[in-house]
Amino acid sequence: MVATRIYLLDDQTILRAGLRTLLNQQDDLIVVGEAGEARQAIGQIEELQPDVVLLDITMPGLSGIDAIPMIRKCSRRTRIVMLTHHEGQTFVNQSLKAGADGYLSKDSEPEELALAVRSVHRGNAYISPKVADALVSQVRGGITATESGIQTLTPREREVFQLLAVGQSNKEVATALGMSLGTAKKHRENLQRKLEVNSAAELARIAIREGLLSSD
Repeated sequence: MVATRIYLLDDQTILRAGLRTLLNQQDDLIVVGEAGEARQAIGQIEELQPDVVLLDITMPGLSGIDAIPMIRKCSRRTRIVMLTHHEGQTFVNQSLKAGADGYLSKDSEPEELALAVRSVHRGNAYISPKVADALVSQVRGGITATESGIQTLTPREREVFQLLAVGQSNKEVATALGMSLGTAKKHRENLQRKLEVNSAAELARIAIREGLLSSD
């Protein structure tokens, strides 16, 4: 029996260790690589050509959603499962549209992890029942993905958005992302226009609503 080869991409080291232990306990699954940052992972994925990548959404720098096309380009046969705390319709739609094969909540039972990996490796799509239930509730409540300006943001704008939402200044954003102060200011202006907000506090409220920040 040839084991399904898995690559872990999540910025939480302890979580990756737990996932690695759970998966390697299965006779037909094996973790062959891991990383905590998407751009760092692309070269490794290209070299390893894993069967399945388990991918978080919110990570430093490039988000998991924006990494999907890059993974598809460098390893076409690899299947992708989003493994995330974000269960909102916007994130599910964006992930599937970008090319994800599955979507699994981090709050799912451990047994479901192996189930999702096996399912997508066989060529089937997999949506966690917990995520599906949340989608049904949102649709019944009249919440649709098109109501969120988040989906109109470019990958770079999403990076800027995450930093501004946690209170970083234009200068700090510029330094963190290696851009000029003028470019950072321009991105902020575009964000405020697209999201129809005028302050960092309003950006933070949107981030909380979309599940990018905790409201605690």
